[in-house]
Amino acid sequence: MTDTRTILTEANGQVDSWWARTLARIHVQRSTGRMVVLLVAAFAIFTILSPQVFLNPLNLQNIALASPEVGVLAIAMMLAMLTGGIDLSLVSIANLSAITISTVFTAVAATDVAMAESLGGAMVLLGVAVGAAAGLVNGILISVVGITPILATLATMQIFNGLAVVWTGGSTLYGSPASLTTLGISAIAGIPVIFLLFLGVAVVIAIIVSRTPLGRRVQLLGANEQAAKYSGIRRAPVLMSTYLLTGTLGGIAGVLFLSRNPTASADYGSSYVLLVIVIAVLGGTNPAGGFATVAGVVLATVTLQIVQSGFTAVRLSSYEYAIAQGVILLAVMILDQVRFRRRRTRTRPPQKEGVPA
Repeated sequence: MTDTRTILTEANGQVDSWWARTLARIHVQRSTGRMVVLLVAAFAIFTILSPQVFLNPLNLQNIALASPEVGVLAIAMMLAMLTGGIDLSLVSIANLSAITISTVFTAVAATDVAMAESLGGAMVLLGVAVGAAAGLVNGILISVVGITPILATLATMQIFNGLAVVWTGGSTLYGSPASLTTLGISAIAGIPVIFLLFLGVAVVIAIIVSRTPLGRRVQLLGANEQAAKYSGIRRAPVLMSTYLLTGTLGGIAGVLFLSRNPTASADYGSSYVLLVIVIAVLGGTNPAGGFATVAGVVLATVTLQIVQSGFTAVRLSSYEYAIAQGVILLAVMILDQVRFRRRRTRTRPPQKEGVPA
């Protein structure tokens, strides 16, 4: 027979879960609206400051070309944060994927260029598989061994970086399938194809998060691990699936790296780790887990690319842009904390009769 303590704990878990979902819906709506305002404001500011440079069609196209690789990594970071974790190894995974594709292509092309080009699709799948395998390693360390995500992915980041350096000898690799280069320069109605692919990835992840059992489990686990436990959700499979998915997205980002530039190296995108964290949080992801919005992450990606392009247009340095990233991250987190505390004081979650507060 179930004892009273178990009944009360389960009831509390249900109330907390309902309240977490309510807060998540409010947060998602506000975050998306906030990002729309910030995107329009950033675009307007730099249009006023440097219209000839900023509004140049080539500059606008460069914004769309630079967004996908960062955006896919930011979506992957969002998924890790949704569980209450983080994945610091994403950029290293992307580089390992790109290096794998470039190495295999160069080796095959050395004997038969035509065959190497014909196997371009298979090489892309191989790169994505490398990302998935790296994600599986993270998933095992976090869900099976029980290592804290920040420490596990910090360790694998170092391992993957080290493998990439040993593999390449610290030099840049040249060569990738022509189909990837064509993909990187192709456009439909003036919109780069890789930007459309980024939007496609965003739509798929949004459906997974909001419409599938895995997505609901991930959200509940991040919002309230105790409630998730009493709802019958097993922590290990959810975390394993999440980090397998983030690794796969890292592999896709590696493909996008090569589509923009047919070279691969161990240190490409070294500044992306902070950038994708800023984008994820700015886009409405709760660093403590429980709620996030893919639409917000997409808007945040484009907004920060606009800011970076605008800084270049007004001749500000990359160091000043790095400072701006940190300031934006702190400002958003402080604003979210203030709003959250005010909302908690104004409206408290309903308490079930007979269930202690």
